[in-house]
Amino acid sequence: MSIRRSIELFTGTGGLALGVARAGFTHELLVDIDRHAVATLAENRRRVEEMRDWRVLCEDVAHLDYRPHAGQIDLLAAGAPCQPFSLGGKHGGDRDARNMFPEVLRAVRELRPRAILIENVRGLIRPTFRPYFDYILRQLELPAVAAHEDEQWTSHDARLAGAIERGGGDPRLCYDVTHQLINVANLGVPQRRERVFIIAFRRDLGVRWGRIAPTHSREALLHAQYVDGSYWREHELEPPPPPASLQRLIAKVATRPRPPEYRWRTVRDALRGLPEPLDFRGHVLFPNHVGNPGARSYPGHTGSPLDEPAKTLKAGVHGVPGGENMLRREDGTVRYFTGREAARLQTFPDEYLFSGPWTEAMRQLGNAVPVRVAEFLAARIAESLAEAASGENVPATVAAAAG
Repeated sequence: MSIRRSIELFTGTGGLALGVARAGFTHELLVDIDRHAVATLAENRRRVEEMRDWRVLCEDVAHLDYRPHAGQIDLLAAGAPCQPFSLGGKHGGDRDARNMFPEVLRAVRELRPRAILIENVRGLIRPTFRPYFDYILRQLELPAVAAHEDEQWTSHDARLAGAIERGGGDPRLCYDVTHQLINVANLGVPQRRERVFIIAFRRDLGVRWGRIAPTHSREALLHAQYVDGSYWREHELEPPPPPASLQRLIAKVATRPRPPEYRWRTVRDALRGLPEPLDFRGHVLFPNHVGNPGARSYPGHTGSPLDEPAKTLKAGVHGVPGGENMLRREDGTVRYFTGREAARLQTFPDEYLFSGPWTEAMRQLGNAVPVRVAEFLAARIAESLAEAASGENVPATVAAAAG
């Protein structure tokens, strides 16, 4: 099989990049402007086999010249900064100086990659930002129709809509674009984390992309916990009584056959084999596994229970929010997750080291794409590209145009 080449923008701490590499892509270039994230990537190039040959730049993507890679890239991946669209941010959207989607679109125009994978927060599709999100999708569909200098985005969007209605033009310059809101717990990540994934293929390839179906489910977890008890046997524990809040749902689950999906993975699953952390003291076998005291529970910030997927890990601007990044023990007490525990919740391997103090490591992890999800989606993309190259997935009319 030929080498699948990729470029990634806004690489951050490397979750998306590592998953893409594990799916068989070779990174030609990875870029991020954050020095702590780049230090993490540099450290792990010496520790993680898949990262040995990575070329990482600490650079503003606005300064990149894509001409040496034009027409040679199979996948452009990007986790554009989410703060302009985050529920926890200032809600600036397209007016926020940190909105980097214009740079992603420039990369698409200049590289003409065969496929595109973009990750962002759920807030991007809420009603306030939905018109701009639809504009992003139309730009991806017709990247060659660029905005004029000083043109308002609404005017550019109207021109794009008109061009799309007329058929879009040369399929080698257009993309078929899909998007999906995915809860990563449904793909086997031990964390409830909803993210928007945009996936696009160059139209001349004729790729037919279907929606991603869940591989794991909450129903299967409840069945394993409170119907057949297999979850507790796995952990060598006595099954507790069902929570009163779940009794109706458990009764429904008990009347149905065992779900075909795997069960959701829980915090207990993710932390299995890790010793209890010690405050301010590292562990010889597990990097970043250092206890950080001072966690407290208050209304709305009660931590993640052991026997469910974790709450969404977050990257706070002024430190780490208490409720999302805490573990709630069985007796109701709480403590902060260590960096290593958070890494497990984001499905990073144990040898992966995060640069900087605990707050910096948690910031990097809160911004990361879970490695497992990145690998899953990138593997599907690689399969689709392989099918297109073999002609299995390409309609005859498109194949003729491509030839």
